[in-house]
Amino acid sequence: MKKATMKKALSVVLATSMAMSMAACGNKGEDKGGASGGDETFDVTIDQIKLGEDYTDIKADLKFLTHKTDIIDTDLKGYVEDFQKMYPNVNIEYEGITDYNNDITTRISTGDWGDICMVPTTVDKDEFENYFVSFGDKDALSEIYEADMLNDKTYQNQVYGLPSMANAFGIVYNKAVFEKAGVKETPKTPDEFLDALQKVKDKTDAIPMYTNFAAGWTMTAWDAYIDGTATGDADWVNTGLTKGENPFADRGDGTGPYAVYYTLYEAVHRGLTEDDPTTTDWEGSKSMLNEGKIGCMALGSWVVSQAQAAGPNSGDVQYMAFPITVDGKQYVGAGPDFCYGINCNSSADEKTAAMCYVKYLVEKSGFAQSQGGLSIVKGDAYPEALSSLKEMDVVVNKPAASGEENLYNDINNDSELGINVSGAVPTQVVEEAVSETKTFEEMVDEWNEKWTAAQESNGVTH
Repeated sequence: MKKATMKKALSVVLATSMAMSMAACGNKGEDKGGASGGDETFDVTIDQIKLGEDYTDIKADLKFLTHKTDIIDTDLKGYVEDFQKMYPNVNIEYEGITDYNNDITTRISTGDWGDICMVPTTVDKDEFENYFVSFGDKDALSEIYEADMLNDKTYQNQVYGLPSMANAFGIVYNKAVFEKAGVKETPKTPDEFLDALQKVKDKTDAIPMYTNFAAGWTMTAWDAYIDGTATGDADWVNTGLTKGENPFADRGDGTGPYAVYYTLYEAVHRGLTEDDPTTTDWEGSKSMLNEGKIGCMALGSWVVSQAQAAGPNSGDVQYMAFPITVDGKQYVGAGPDFCYGINCNSSADEKTAAMCYVKYLVEKSGFAQSQGGLSIVKGDAYPEALSSLKEMDVVVNKPAASGEENLYNDINNDSELGINVSGAVPTQVVEEAVSETKTFEEMVDEWNEKWTAAQESNGVTH
């Protein structure tokens, strides 16, 4: 089964389970029992809580499902210990899940999965209230948090998922390798980037660009560049992609999705990546980048801290904007990482304790900065490794219009292109760049045909 099709099937699982199970919560603000038993109204919102002052006597045992399997016994353990200085009667047990999106999608359909999780991308917006508690009204929360970062998990102005951090979408690179190759300034166009990779190949022993193809999930990073980063337009997903005609076509100016996937195709086709993409090693790539054995990798800013910690040359690991220029300006796409969600089936005390812990994680723990991300709290500083992005325009996707919240997901699913879900498009790009069974133009035509058919089946015509 293709991954995009699998996502659609999992969404059906959610909807079917919701209809059949008493675990589904129904309307916002209602507690359908869970551990507490009986109906009750839950009206605590995260903006009202004063950490270390409110609810300090509350007692709760919380289970937290997370994709961050690598830091459960280190960073996350430390956060729990620090939080318990304020809330000594709240115990938190983390459970790490490797195949997170698929496993959590099935588990939340039962209602009995724990108390906090990272909201999976498989849940449509109009289903949020059936599984998660609202953190509060978006307008009120926007007084504390960056409003644009709340869009992804907001429905009818209620915020059901609070971002753990925001990611910038660019290129992590080894500055020493690029300087040794004679690349003094970061590239600003696809052709400049490809020329820089060629210099790295010619003048150093490093692999110019490492695809991390074998890991699979890493390929979705390329999808993250096709909207604001490649167009400078915060509304492009809703207009140019969801409703636009042939969105993958060559725009003729080195911008848009065509330019993004062209960059990947040409890098592989010209031999500027590892010899065999099927043998890449994700865990090993971080130390290889740190040690100068790799020139760069296309991944979100979250990878910076991991690569810096993977060897002795943390200062060499830097982050650059993706090499696309729109009308003379580079843009940095950014968006929320996984968002915290609280089970609407938990008891009132468990929900309240969970709300306090999520507030601590977002506002006080330093998690975002330690993980190479941007804090969603207004006024928080950029991590040092991302300081070069401060002077650029950051583009965050705008929410869809009312009544069209699921339109993009529906088209994406029906097209089976799996944009930002399965990495199907960049995966195909790498495979065809190696095998040469299809040209890049032939692939572009196929994507447009599939997308157009999916648009038409969902009522979008041109």
